[in-house]
Amino acid sequence: MLALGIDPGTAICGYGVVEMKGGVLRPVFYGSILTDKDWKPEERLRRIHQDISDIVGHFHPDFMSIEKLYFNRNVNTAIPVAQARGVVLLAAAETNLPILEFTPMQIKKSVTGTGAAEKKQVIFMVQRLLGIREKIEPDDTADALAAAICGLNQARILQMQTKSGARIGEILEAQKNPLSKR
Repeated sequence: MLALGIDPGTAICGYGVVEMKGGVLRPVFYGSILTDKDWKPEERLRRIHQDISDIVGHFHPDFMSIEKLYFNRNVNTAIPVAQARGVVLLAAAETNLPILEFTPMQIKKSVTGTGAAEKKQVIFMVQRLLGIREKIEPDDTADALAAAICGLNQARILQMQTKSGARIGEILEAQKNPLSKR
């Protein structure tokens, strides 16, 4: 199973493609899309959309795992992040890529065992789970990899719940429409 994790942002949009085979996680491709603060907002969004579309088109992940928006302080940063998240979701929608959404606490808990984990703990566990020796920078990349890991853990649970071993897209569709057959 292959997941694309995303930590949305306009200045920095983290991404991570992670594979799970037999419960073993392997990093496939990861990094961050960086946009210049001097670019027009539409140029930044176009770049994010194009790069995410390229990643989806190249790797053909089974689903996208993305962080839900959570802002308790600065509403000014919420709007650009929401815009970046929107173009990322559009890139997924254009290829009918299923989307799993998680809160930051859910992602932290999935990776570290606690939803109150600090950034350093998340980075450490992502490196350990994926066997990455070098420091993952920027933090947004580690957050995207953590989102992918969280999605893979959830997808594995969902697949175990089906007797037919249905693909994640089928499971998600069945959850939207509980009357449909699995």
